[in-house]
Amino acid sequence: MDSSFWSKLFLSRWSRRAVCVAAIFASGVTSAQTPFPSKAVHILVPYAAGGGVDILARTLGDAVSREWGQSVIVENRPGAGGVIASQVLVTSPPDGYTLIVVASGHATNPFLYPNIPYDTFRDFTPISLLATSPNILLVRADSPFKSLADVLSQARAKPGSLSFGHAGTGTSTHLAGELLKSMAKIDIKPISYKGGAPAINDLLGGQIPMSFNNAPEALGQLKAGTLRALAVTTAQRSPLLPDVPAISETLPGYATEVWWAVLGPRGMPSDLVAKLSRDFVAALNTDAVKQRLAKFGDSPVGSTPQQLDAKIHADYDKWGPIIKAAGISAD
Repeated sequence: MDSSFWSKLFLSRWSRRAVCVAAIFASGVTSAQTPFPSKAVHILVPYAAGGGVDILARTLGDAVSREWGQSVIVENRPGAGGVIASQVLVTSPPDGYTLIVVASGHATNPFLYPNIPYDTFRDFTPISLLATSPNILLVRADSPFKSLADVLSQARAKPGSLSFGHAGTGTSTHLAGELLKSMAKIDIKPISYKGGAPAINDLLGGQIPMSFNNAPEALGQLKAGTLRALAVTTAQRSPLLPDVPAISETLPGYATEVWWAVLGPRGMPSDLVAKLSRDFVAALNTDAVKQRLAKFGDSPVGSTPQQLDAKIHADYDKWGPIIKAAGISAD
């Protein structure tokens, strides 16, 4: 055999060995994962800047960014009750670098927007429940209604004579009123506004007799004495307004609240989800975050991913029949 044959054989064997060595090296590099996060994390907010969800996201973003040593960028993607921002999330890589803070409407959107381009359960990864807040049944300070019992008494004596304002179709304040109607078996008319503030303005002006509003919208007027709180919607009295009864004290079993949670896209590694959950819960337990949220009437919670998943499913099961019975649709 000539020398060229041995040269080719040597080169062939060397090439195979080189490929094997390179493969082993690459495998070792891949298995040694870069600690998370190694770059900026983006948090999507489905509502406009300056609102309650935006403030919550920025407050927590600041806290975890200090822990991570990386920037947290909050991106506002308002529209369609959170559907627009959610669609952005579900098309993002499941690497933890794009997350979303959703409100309790996330669980009810499938009923309000039948054609949403994602699956509320399959396309998201629950990470942690963040905070809750009561909605409040409000009347003017000079209203003849001194209690929820007064409202129910008139509603039963004169069906259809009362109305309530709320922040928009399918919002938590709208559903709070619908739950009251359903459980008390009364006929009161919902009046939809583009946000809670316009509803309060009409309440103050006497155009509507009462309104359901979330705590941050109502606290200023309550402190000023221009509005009176008849009841809170949470299962028990709120530490925020300890002297105000819960609706459940008159209607046993009534309970609803606004909640906020952080989610990721589906397919996230379980160890990454666990880390993110731990980090957000730790941030919620810092004094700075607690004090910041208390100013807006929010109660920090924190949860495991499993607890959040159960919460979303429970709200989905609870509100579906009520939304369908009331014929509510945001489309």
